[in-house]
Amino acid sequence: MDKIILRGGSSLHGSIEISGAKNAALPCMAACLLTDETLILKNLPAVADIRTMEKVLGTLGTLVSHETSPSLLAISQSLTCNQPSEFKAPYELVKTMRASILVLGPLLTRFGKASVSLPGGCAIGARPIDLHLEVMSKMGASIDIHHGYVEATLPAGKRLKGIDHTFPYVSVGATENSLLAAALADGKTILRNAAQEPEVSDLAYLLVAMGIPIEGIGTSTLRIEGQIRAGGAHYTIIPDRIEVGTFICALAIAGGSLSLTGVIVEHVAALLMALERSGCKYQFDATKKILSLERSPSNRLQPIHISTAPYPDFPTDLQAQCMAVLTQAEGTSTIVENIFENRFQHVMELQRLGASIDIDGRTAHVHGPSRLSGTTVMASDLRASAGLVIAGLVAEGSTTIERIYHLDRGYAHLDHKLRSVGVDIKRIKT
Repeated sequence: MDKIILRGGSSLHGSIEISGAKNAALPCMAACLLTDETLILKNLPAVADIRTMEKVLGTLGTLVSHETSPSLLAISQSLTCNQPSEFKAPYELVKTMRASILVLGPLLTRFGKASVSLPGGCAIGARPIDLHLEVMSKMGASIDIHHGYVEATLPAGKRLKGIDHTFPYVSVGATENSLLAAALADGKTILRNAAQEPEVSDLAYLLVAMGIPIEGIGTSTLRIEGQIRAGGAHYTIIPDRIEVGTFICALAIAGGSLSLTGVIVEHVAALLMALERSGCKYQFDATKKILSLERSPSNRLQPIHISTAPYPDFPTDLQAQCMAVLTQAEGTSTIVENIFENRFQHVMELQRLGASIDIDGRTAHVHGPSRLSGTTVMASDLRASAGLVIAGLVAEGSTTIERIYHLDRGYAHLDHKLRSVGVDIKRIKT
């Protein structure tokens, strides 16, 4: 397995191009199962999860072709799904990526049957698919779980029925799967307490482009008019707000001046507000979509309080990166993790670097500034990997991060991008 070695002590200077959002691209790829026409997607990130989803769709009879940009950072895809020879998403692929469950809704609503392995992904806590299955069942599907597979069927000649459904709590994946299922359902579906994340809205806008009327995009109530069929479309994926946030955290801890191109600033407003309280400065050019960041290494970071919550509040996917930053703040910061019960696995590795962090249930108390020193650490999940890279930017000496296959699932050439702005970082292939 590859590893990353970086040497701390360098401030960041230069410009970075932001890749497309992985978490928006994956459900949009699954939407190809709704139509026999070709779906063209642009600005997908060149990351491992995209390649895995291509394989999943390929097993379902989808013809997939893609082109990579000259920078190797973006992918354009052509996806065409006619009649699959089988309707099974196998464990061997699904186990590595939770988003594979998103093929359930479109397979069921278009073909009347689906067999999908129970999903895997990062080990950050329980993420049951009960909410997905509740919606499908309420829409008229028969649901069984056998030998680790979800088996969903409709009576011959029947369609899913439009429903009025309220989610008991906000779930991005369940909202996306329900959107996909409702696209070809008989009648109107209303989804209440729906997730409002930009990635959900991106999927909704794609479905509109495919001929599915949807009202309330970006709000907690979505109204979908089910259609007999969906068409093809050309669509560009939104930029990755988590990648933007990761580089904001990198600048915040290392100092310097950094320009991020291709940013929707509203998507990272919660992080910018938090780090502005800590002492970072930024400007945004709305016309060019360039976010300019600056922090002098001599300006000391101030402690802050962060509490993760669904969008538009502070995202759980930036918690680990921000925790790394706060190890350098002057005083004690607190981070409350409200989304996942097991998302402090990176704490032990940060402590190995010298961080002073106490855990009390779902709350982390981060005491700073800590003098970090480079050592070998191990990534436990995708965002934890990024947090360790950020901590390594200020650690004395060299930091080695192992198991970076987690990192490759969600970041397109992160080491290359950091090297381009002055970081002494290299990937070691083993």
